[in-house]
Amino acid sequence: MQWHDGALSRAASAAHINMPSTRAKTRYTCTSCGTLTTKWMGQCPDCGEWNSLEETVAPASAPAGRPGWSGAAAGPAGVVDAATVDAQAQHHQPSGIGELDRVLGGGLVIGSVVLIGGDPGIGKSTLLLQAAASLRDVGLTPLYVTGEESLSQVALRARRLGLVAAGLKLLAETNVERIIALALKERPAVLVVDSIQTVYTESLQSAPGSVAQVRESAARLTRYAKESGTTVFLVGHVTKEGALAGPRVLEHMVDAVLYFESESDERYRVVRAVKNRYGAANELGIFAMTGEGLKGVSNPSAIFLSRHDDHVPGSVVMVTREGTRPMLVELQALVDDSPLANPRRVAVGLEQNRLAMLLAVLHRHAGIAVHGQDVFVNVVGGVRITETGADLPLLLSVLSSFRARALDRQLVVFGEVGLAGEIRPVPNGEERLQAAAQHGFVRAIVPAANKIRRIPEGLQLIAVRRLEDAIDAVFNPG
Repeated sequence: MQWHDGALSRAASAAHINMPSTRAKTRYTCTSCGTLTTKWMGQCPDCGEWNSLEETVAPASAPAGRPGWSGAAAGPAGVVDAATVDAQAQHHQPSGIGELDRVLGGGLVIGSVVLIGGDPGIGKSTLLLQAAASLRDVGLTPLYVTGEESLSQVALRARRLGLVAAGLKLLAETNVERIIALALKERPAVLVVDSIQTVYTESLQSAPGSVAQVRESAARLTRYAKESGTTVFLVGHVTKEGALAGPRVLEHMVDAVLYFESESDERYRVVRAVKNRYGAANELGIFAMTGEGLKGVSNPSAIFLSRHDDHVPGSVVMVTREGTRPMLVELQALVDDSPLANPRRVAVGLEQNRLAMLLAVLHRHAGIAVHGQDVFVNVVGGVRITETGADLPLLLSVLSSFRARALDRQLVVFGEVGLAGEIRPVPNGEERLQAAAQHGFVRAIVPAANKIRRIPEGLQLIAVRRLEDAIDAVFNPG
């Protein structure tokens, strides 16, 4: 099944005029003031900044009538009416891996470039190798380019994962010009480059992995993807701070950026879409690492709920929304006397500054002070919650641990807490309540503005407007 034969044929027929025949001229650009020089210097001659000159490729002027790689990659030349553009051409092609399709917004898009980042050993190569085999099974030709491992290592991993090697095309190459030339010859539907830090272009003399090499190599692969209609996956390493190694512009060049958020020693791996031009950003894909590779988790709420046999103080269940689906997660809090002059405030999976702010709201509007206690808050399962709907369940879990009073196991909570102590609504409240009812919860404390008319069967809805009302509904039910 060749889903972009037309674009590939045009790209293959023009390969001899698109590929550069001579080494491109290089120049050096100051990252501070933008000054251009023909040779590298330790100090910028204009602004005086040290070590700010980066090697770049000087743009080559193509002869008239002979478009180069920077030619008609994005579409026909000239001004067109938006009503005449065929928007259906950018449809999603399922990859065969449900959780990966969810993160991508429904599947692969012709000519898109996807960047996948994560810690070493977390499963980036495993996921893409499985995706390549799955795409082969649905009729799309994949080409897996490895720059870090040998072909025998990749083939051994494929056998260990139980993947059929027949029809899975591999290439061990780090030169971007040769990669593109072979890709034009093989005409794959999907190209995987593992990793972008190992790829280099002959137009630059800097070492592979440098800022200039990563940026220029990614730019050439992006132009190839847009012109040929091939979907390109790029693997990117991350730094100690958790950001993708290389220039930040790399994330702006691609169409989608996916991050592995979990640690490499955890069983469950969370993949989040940080950027997606063809789908919802902040979408989550949940995978379980097994002996046969990464397996998608169809019901992630089951792994984020511990379901204690006994009532445990400091535990509360909330309904968060990640991307397009609601998900139930458990928040746990531990409040204990602190031997320190400045008690600790630790939040895992939540924003620590917001925890400090909510504790101040708890003191000011509910009269409950935890000044002399250490407060530890954790989201079970390693998921990271960024939305404000976790405010109310966080405060209730802290208060439950502080008073040593366990909450009802069949209770679910969500809502934003304002600085004035009011409970603000959160988006998609009805979908959250439907998800809570499906998992057997019988009580829900929600903002008054999220109260719905059609309450799910078996679910008791308690709408609150103030933080004091929520505390009374939990600890002093009348």
